[in-house]
Amino acid sequence: MEYEDILFTRKDNVARITINRPGKANMFRAKTMIEMKHALEVVRVDEDTRVVVICGAGGKFFCIGGEKVEGVESYSYKWAQPTMDVYDAIDMLPKPVIAAVDGFAVGGGNVLQMVCDFTIATDRSVFRQVGPMMGSFDAGYGTWYLEDNVGKKKAKEIWMLCRKYTAREALSMGLINVVVPPEQFEQEISRWCHELIERGPQALWAIKASFAAKHNGVVGFTRVAADLLASYYFQTEEPKELSRAFNAKEPPNREKFYK
Repeated sequence: MEYEDILFTRKDNVARITINRPGKANMFRAKTMIEMKHALEVVRVDEDTRVVVICGAGGKFFCIGGEKVEGVESYSYKWAQPTMDVYDAIDMLPKPVIAAVDGFAVGGGNVLQMVCDFTIATDRSVFRQVGPMMGSFDAGYGTWYLEDNVGKKKAKEIWMLCRKYTAREALSMGLINVVVPPEQFEQEISRWCHELIERGPQALWAIKASFAAKHNGVVGFTRVAADLLASYYFQTEEPKELSRAFNAKEPPNREKFYK
């Protein structure tokens, strides 16, 4: 796929997806999210990629949410569904995803950084929800994950009062992980990526899937179970002996189940 709204690079075990619409404050549209989803699908099957970084171009905006489509008066899945697809893809990606926020993360942009596993921000960044001020809301990822991060009372404050929060305030409430000056931003991103690359990828995936399972119900638990099945159970004598006996049409040797 040729990308128009994003930049996509892979180097040294790290994939970077950059929303490249600085003239539009890195607002996303359907095309943006379709491209991001495609890039995440490429990353999923790329064994060389161990960490994903999502950022915004320009140094002023991370992302300020979805671009309103002029002249569209009715609800359209052409606009909304790709957004949910990206959130789902990040949540289910078996690799850690870092939101690198330099500037404003507002509305859907704030939700985007929330669904990532970690957020690194510069001290000039601002976080905000504005839905109730402009006739919008996010009653899924944007509320549940915000409550997980900051607690129910604070999450309601953020959503209902629509206040601005500095990076330091966001850090103190647990909305993000670390704040650095802009001149240390790239160095900090690299440090986090390096540390994650040094960890066991299978273990990281199992941990991430376990966190996601709480919200994702049967889908989330199935992913945890599938991970256990592939990484552990299939390596034991029990499934090997059962498979052998089934194909041989004879009773299994049950003593092998305990080895």
